Amino acid sequence: MACWRHLFSVITPTYNRAHTLERVYRSLREQSFQDFEWVVVDDGSTDTTRTLIQGWQQEASFPIRYVWQPNQHKKTAFNNGVRHAQGEWLVAIDSDDELDPNALYHMAGVWEQIPPAQRNRTVAITGLCARPDGSVVGDMYPHDVMDVSSLDMTFRYHVRGEKFGCLRTDVLRRFPFPEDIPGFVPESLVWRALARAGYVTRFVNQVFRVYHDGGSSLSSEGRADGGRHALGLWLLAHDTVAYCLGWFRYQPASFFGAAIRYTRFSLHLRAQRVARPAGRYLSHWSSRLLVAAMWPAGAALYVRDRLRAATARSKRSVTA
Repeated sequence: MACWRHLFSVITPTYNRAHTLERVYRSLREQSFQDFEWVVVDDGSTDTTRTLIQGWQQEASFPIRYVWQPNQHKKTAFNNGVRHAQGEWLVAIDSDDELDPNALYHMAGVWEQIPPAQRNRTVAITGLCARPDGSVVGDMYPHDVMDVSSLDMTFRYHVRGEKFGCLRTDVLRRFPFPEDIPGFVPESLVWRALARAGYVTRFVNQVFRVYHDGGSSLSSEGRADGGRHALGLWLLAHDTVAYCLGWFRYQPASFFGAAIRYTRFSLHLRAQRVARPAGRYLSHWSSRLLVAAMWPAGAALYVRDRLRAATARSKRSVTA
């Protein structure tokens, strides 16, 4: 068993966000539970991030560790933060968001309520996000306390929207984000791998995070430009049709949509001459049949993406 120095490690990957980091720092100062460290992983910032953190290190009541790395990607910074974490539980918060003042206190309380016999298979405690006006983002859970896998929560209970919580550091070290895949990799790929390994999450209807929408999320970017983040979005579609068909009966429309995206982003990858990662193929006949049935819709969306991109380029050339 690892010997942890803190109950929580709060990890913030950041790149040139000195103008928003104070929001995170202020929310950590206001935490009612203080057994935590803050690990800031700087992904090669060229602004005043280092100087800002050094100043806070001198005044904060909790330890702050600054980890610098050459500019790579958020997933690499996250993995680096997990390796440096000295807390039993990991809380990953973006460089422009904030924790509810009692978030860590309530997370610790939820952990204490889990029977010792169940703790080995519990990998996360996940609650809700709220907007600055207090309204909850997305759906609440069907029950106030639920011990289920993330796959069940997504497909069986149909819960949507931004969620937030903490994860066990020792388990995350065994399930890192794939750094060999360039660019954006959806976080849900890791959570799904944890679910398939037999881990469950305790979901609670409690707000842990105040969510600030900057209008530049990866998911919205993927919708706005079909070719952008094509590899990451194809990986998520592949995971759904290749490994999640056991949940098809609960939410068939999601699987038809994933099959459409599988073809759509496959064609984008071919056009971009980007090779799909080795070893990821459709081995089961049902997965292949689903993708084949939805191929025309996927191809149509690909053509639409290309036409929209061509129109956007034409408008830019006219205004230049």
